[in-house]
Amino acid sequence: MIPAPRGGRRGGRGARNAGAALRPARLRPADVVRLGGTGLRTRPLRVFLSALGIAIGVAAMIAVVGISGSGRAEVDRRLDALGTNLLRVAPGAALDGGRTRLPAEAVRMIDRVPPVREVAATGATDAHVYRNERIAVGRTGSLAVLAADDGLLPAVGGRLHRGRWLDAATERYPAVVLGATAARRLDVYAPGTRLWIGGRWFSLIGVLDPVALAPELDGAALVGWPAARTHLRFDGRPSTVYVRTDDSAVAAVRAVLPATADPEKPSEVQVSRPSDALAAREATESALTGLLLGLGGVALLVGGVGVGNTMVISVLERRPEIGLRRALGATKGQIRTQFVAESLLLSALGGLGGTFLGTLITAAYALTRGWPTVVPLWATAAGLAATLAIGVLAGLYPAVRAGRLPPTVALAGT
Repeated sequence: MIPAPRGGRRGGRGARNAGAALRPARLRPADVVRLGGTGLRTRPLRVFLSALGIAIGVAAMIAVVGISGSGRAEVDRRLDALGTNLLRVAPGAALDGGRTRLPAEAVRMIDRVPPVREVAATGATDAHVYRNERIAVGRTGSLAVLAADDGLLPAVGGRLHRGRWLDAATERYPAVVLGATAARRLDVYAPGTRLWIGGRWFSLIGVLDPVALAPELDGAALVGWPAARTHLRFDGRPSTVYVRTDDSAVAAVRAVLPATADPEKPSEVQVSRPSDALAAREATESALTGLLLGLGGVALLVGGVGVGNTMVISVLERRPEIGLRRALGATKGQIRTQFVAESLLLSALGGLGGTFLGTLITAAYALTRGWPTVVPLWATAAGLAATLAIGVLAGLYPAVRAGRLPPTVALAGT
């Protein structure tokens, strides 16, 4: 038996090595990222402008969600601090269309309801407040003059901005406390300032902070109940009664208040829950948030179109590079992977920048309003996921187009 020549064996091994050399090398994830990053580094200005479009859309969406979430957190915080157990009793509409009045005994009768913890009232007067006696009658600035119980401030959860509240030592004398809006319109803040009310001078003793659960007090000048009867011809009938109840008995007390406040005409008594107004405002802001989110989505879509346009131009400009890589053995799939990775990196840069910018805008706005800063995690995740999805969609067509280029055509640049 004649042994096979060594050269033949070497020739067989060489043929097998040659066949192995023709197999395309696999791209590792690190290689894909490096190839995608190379395409971005060669065109920094275009990359920046394209990423900016994505960033603006993501920032708009995150800022809208963040500001809305911060506003809701502030409403919840205020409701936790002020309580949701405040009820407001006021005269309703009469059967003939006119306005009714609460009986003078309404406060005492409501105070007898067992779950009721606090009762306070205000009473409307015919007086008006002016900075001095020389101002023309009628130029009131829509400011009301109300008689107020000394227990009104704790009942509505109000706070003093400066000065003192009406108490047993001041409620019988011509002293006045201004709501936040009234003080701003009159441009009067310093205790001791004299104000012309009902044809005589009253001394300012305090200014309130805005009252969230009783905004009608913001635009009012509040005088003591006895002083209003003595100096302003007040008849002693309450126009609004504020009732604090046990948290577990709010619904039950609300049901009996009309008949308790006015047994003769319970149908003409209006009972409301001020915290419901804050909740309704929150719902309105949520609807507006949905609209703004839609606008942010449009901005994000426009940014995605910009990324797609950038990738198409990149394919046209880099045809010689694509042809050279194809001639050196790169497959269509590797070319497609390179351009999809480049589009993904471009979108990811915009998404990260937009997330940072949107969070910064939310924090700055919340700080100026004194709100807690809230950026929901789902909003950040959704923004980043949207940018990656846009990156894939925007880069898919240019990547497929690049992978289909024959090496000879690409090298020729036609």
